[in-house]
Amino acid sequence: MTYATLIFAPIALAFVGYALFSQRGNVVRGIALTTFALQFIVAIGLYNQLPATGYLDLGAFLSVDAFHFALSLRVDTLSVVMLLLSTMLLILVTLSSWTMEKSAAYFSLLIGFSGAIMGVFMTTNLLWFFIFWELTLLPMFFLVGIWGGEQRVYAAIKFFLYTHVASMLLLLALFLIYKQTGVWDVTLIKEAAIATPALVWWLLFIGFAVKMPLFPFHTWLPDAHVQAPAPVSALLAGVLLKMGAYGLIRFVIELMPEVSREHALYMLTLGLLTAFFAGLLAIYEQHLKKMVAYSSISHMGLVMVALSTVTVEGLSAALFEMVGHAFIISPLFLIAGMIYHQTGSYQMRDMGGMMQKAPYLSAIFVLAGMAALGMPATMGFVGELTVYLSAIAHYGAWVAIIALLSMLSAGYLIWSMRRVIYGELSPLMRNSQFVIHRIEFAALVVFGLLIVLFGVYPQPIFDAANHSFAYFGGRS
Repeated sequence: MTYATLIFAPIALAFVGYALFSQRGNVVRGIALTTFALQFIVAIGLYNQLPATGYLDLGAFLSVDAFHFALSLRVDTLSVVMLLLSTMLLILVTLSSWTMEKSAAYFSLLIGFSGAIMGVFMTTNLLWFFIFWELTLLPMFFLVGIWGGEQRVYAAIKFFLYTHVASMLLLLALFLIYKQTGVWDVTLIKEAAIATPALVWWLLFIGFAVKMPLFPFHTWLPDAHVQAPAPVSALLAGVLLKMGAYGLIRFVIELMPEVSREHALYMLTLGLLTAFFAGLLAIYEQHLKKMVAYSSISHMGLVMVALSTVTVEGLSAALFEMVGHAFIISPLFLIAGMIYHQTGSYQMRDMGGMMQKAPYLSAIFVLAGMAALGMPATMGFVGELTVYLSAIAHYGAWVAIIALLSMLSAGYLIWSMRRVIYGELSPLMRNSQFVIHRIEFAALVVFGLLIVLFGVYPQPIFDAANHSFAYFGGRS
């Protein structure tokens, strides 16, 4: 079996599985779960095979010698960490979608998405990266547009247009790189060989910033999150936003470190604006899921602050924050969706007293919420602390203003807990049964365990991060 099978087999399986079992959703669900589990196991195997430095070569396929073009598959620690994160989230999203309607089509789209996302993180060919990058949009467009809320079509189209237009900037940058260097493989490209590095840098930066998303390119995300079904929101936050951060690391910072240092203040400014602006919007938000969406954007601003240092310490902090954000924000989205299905409302003014009706569900919501505001012994604390330390070490003590974000987070998260979890039992809560499938609840428990496990013992993630960036030229 070639490693290209990991990419193309799920894409083909998505069509075949739906064609054969369109009326048997449980079969397609089993195929999806098996596919994601196998991908996760392969990712673990790749991690164990990684060399001490550089990439692990997995082969080249579909070569077109005349254009120096081939599907070159290579992975390093950063790639494999993203593969592990994505496949783990796909497994948990599948478990969280156990009772999803129209399940055959739904899980077929997830299977197709998994193939595209494997391609994004495994190829080092710039054009193939773009192809897989674009392929991830299609399943997400239909997942939001078919299974979403009342304004799902509007949200899906807005999501597609924003990210597709940004992708055109990426494509232009990639063609400029090829025209100026004559190669497609990022491992063969040197910053000095790029004739217009500033132009290429800005095209790539904006293209990836829209996907993260950073202010002022963030407006597509709250609409997509609000309209998407809760498991798809978890996938959006946990995987799609990380594609943007991964692209910034791989194709902006690692490829052009010197230009990135020259533009570091722009990155820092956008990171701070994103974090504070989204945090302020979250405080004033009455819609529970939209509040979680703004919290998600705010935390991605922290990732950008860490990346702006262009140092090993900052990149390691950013990677930990990326992983922590995925594990923390996903259960918040999932529980918000469960509350909506039980009460029929996302408005926090309609809620109250959920602890009395669903104590275990409430406990996980509180745990994830406290992790999001940076409570010690959770991933949120470790992630935020390392981001703060790397930023202060690089920019000076004035960047300590970023710690004010913890106050904003405490404001909107504790206030949401007060209105949703505690207080008097609201009529909507009183009339709700909160009957949740055991498998869907088990997925939430796994998220809770991961939040605490890596909050108490973060070393495995930092070991991977430090190994990934140990030979990066940006050490401070």
